[in-house]
Amino acid sequence: MPELPEVEVTRRSFADRIAGAQVRSLHLGKPLRWPLGCEPSELQGRTVLQVARRGKYLLVHLDRGVLLLHLGMSGSLLFAPRLPPPGVHDHFELDTSRGCLRLHDPRRFGAVVYVASLDDPRARKLLAGLGQEPLEAGFEPLSFHQALSQRRSSIKQVLLAGDIVVGVGNIYASEALFMAGIRPTLRADRLSKPRAVRLHAAIVAVLQRALALGGSTLRDFSSAQGQSGYFQLDAMVYGREGMPCRVCATPIRAIRQGQRSTYYCPICQKP
Repeated sequence: MPELPEVEVTRRSFADRIAGAQVRSLHLGKPLRWPLGCEPSELQGRTVLQVARRGKYLLVHLDRGVLLLHLGMSGSLLFAPRLPPPGVHDHFELDTSRGCLRLHDPRRFGAVVYVASLDDPRARKLLAGLGQEPLEAGFEPLSFHQALSQRRSSIKQVLLAGDIVVGVGNIYASEALFMAGIRPTLRADRLSKPRAVRLHAAIVAVLQRALALGGSTLRDFSSAQGQSGYFQLDAMVYGREGMPCRVCATPIRAIRQGQRSTYYCPICQKP
């Protein structure tokens, strides 16, 4: 699943190029997770003002209304002046005066929802429960520790939940916990303040590194310019079960947590 770095890389790869464009048409393929919320023809003639991000949602602000885009499990966006005819897995296409924005989503867990404003009940339902943005100033280490102290679940599961901090998905949670030296099975409320502060710093550092490397391409992720990410080549634990730890040479272990694979070093990460 595309995580925060992949969504932000996608946003940066087309946001400036589509800003100021006029919508010519909107075409839909097979149904996605939720209905669009309006007739596609209603968006014709509107102007794209900017593309923002909240968590894993891209917010395409128009002069009237907002399009909320989610890449789901396997989605990716492509933006170019001209695109070939849509294929069987292309389910959304926004044709504008500056190019065509297309959503390719083989599994169709993605979504494109139109709302009149972010105060719309549908927008609030999708966005209101999201936690702090980890790369913005509001993500404070002490408030992070305070929030963790209220949770009895494992720290890995708390990070994945997204209601304390958004976008720290499976790959980056494993990597941040390794950097902070914390076992992923440790209960969140048992993290001391110093360890929570180290984890806070590790989350920021890992996500910034992932952005610098264009995100992670494990299967088919690419930016809106068709470029792959390379963070997976830099991973310390993720996807490295049985391989030697890059720090202590102990074999990396893998366990299942909430139906997701978790990777960790049993020596470098303390319970």
